[in-house]
Amino acid sequence: MPVLGVDVGGTKIAAGVVSENAEILESVAAPTRAGEGYEVSLKQVYAAIRACLREDVSAIGICAPGPLNPKTGVVLNPPNLPGWRDVPLAKLVAEEFHRPCRVENDANAAGLAETRFGAARGCTSVFYVTLSTGIGTGIILDGRIYHGQNGQAGEGGHVTIDYASRTRCGCGLPGCIEALASGPAMARRGMPPEAIAAAVEAGEPRAVEILEETAQMLAAWLGGMISLLDPEIVVIGGGVSEIGEPLFARLRRMVPRRTINQFAAATPIVPAQLGANAGILGAAAIVLSS
Repeated sequence: MPVLGVDVGGTKIAAGVVSENAEILESVAAPTRAGEGYEVSLKQVYAAIRACLREDVSAIGICAPGPLNPKTGVVLNPPNLPGWRDVPLAKLVAEEFHRPCRVENDANAAGLAETRFGAARGCTSVFYVTLSTGIGTGIILDGRIYHGQNGQAGEGGHVTIDYASRTRCGCGLPGCIEALASGPAMARRGMPPEAIAAAVEAGEPRAVEILEETAQMLAAWLGGMISLLDPEIVVIGGGVSEIGEPLFARLRRMVPRRTINQFAAATPIVPAQLGANAGILGAAAIVLSS
């Protein structure tokens, strides 16, 4: 039976009916209206669900920005959803729509979707990365999201690669990979990621320098992740990944030098495949896999 996947973001909510073979049968999108507060934005979530809910939908999956607790379905206090403090979203939606509901961190959900339907299909051990305004990660072990003791595992973007860095992350710690190698970090060095690929192809020295610096930092971080997890595959999505082969070629060359894992050179580092559908499919995947 199909399920409903709901992707709640700070600016937009997308919902879609998804079949068991990952076909989006119908979908809707609506503004979150987050700036108008919790009650308004929650009503927007309900409206998006109601717009495409069908009788044959067996469950509802929701992916949302963290911090949240996927074990309890409680959204704790996401910065881009003002007023959403300790919101029992899974319980509220289940009661409103009389369907079982699960809530998951958006990066975890996207990682599961890439494992079930996308670039990591057929793999059971996956490290997923979204490189964008921030850096989010998802860890898939034995085909399931690894949540950790308190549901807070997978915050790889807040792993520090330079404890003495003068650059502080939004989380308050110095030298997080998110603060050093995300899209805004590249822009601070002189060029936004969306301009990098063309500038590198044109041989612009500063663009090449920014890409090299970013790739070196990402490689140091990914090397550590491979030493820790020994995944079958590393999948990278998000806006920065759209730089494409100039970035991926550098990572494939640099990462094996940054890990003790002797098999790292054979660990694929590949682009995500699901693109704009990753949110809906990720939300669907968490209930399809339960």
